[in-house]
Amino acid sequence: MLFHTFDSQDERREFGGSAFIEIQYCKLPADTKLKKIVASKSINNWQNDSLYVNNEELFYEEYSSIFDRGVYNNLKTGVVDIFGINYYNTQLVDAILEHLEKEKPTEWDVLTSWLKKAKYFNGFYILGL
Repeated sequence: MLFHTFDSQDERREFGGSAFIEIQYCKLPADTKLKKIVASKSINNWQNDSLYVNNEELFYEEYSSIFDRGVYNNLKTGVVDIFGINYYNTQLVDAILEHLEKEKPTEWDVLTSWLKKAKYFNGFYILGL
């Protein structure tokens, strides 16, 4: 399995510790400034409603072209950085969902189901290793 969810931090630690890419909902208010959204102090890692990726090479190979417009911590945008902060606002969610439907990469259906909920938050992050 490429994507995992965990019911508790203990379950996550037993499965593999902290060596995951974390795809996390951005729970900051919609009017939060972008600089604060991508600040490392705004990130609360290891959320129970996050989606975890345990094969960064496969993820990058199959998903980097889909996650190509994220905002980095330095406010620049580009292809997903599997070692850093990547933020995707709610306006990008539909485009990403369309791309997933077209490309159908590994476990795209799991990611699609999770991403549909991102519209109810202030987008989402992909948090690297």
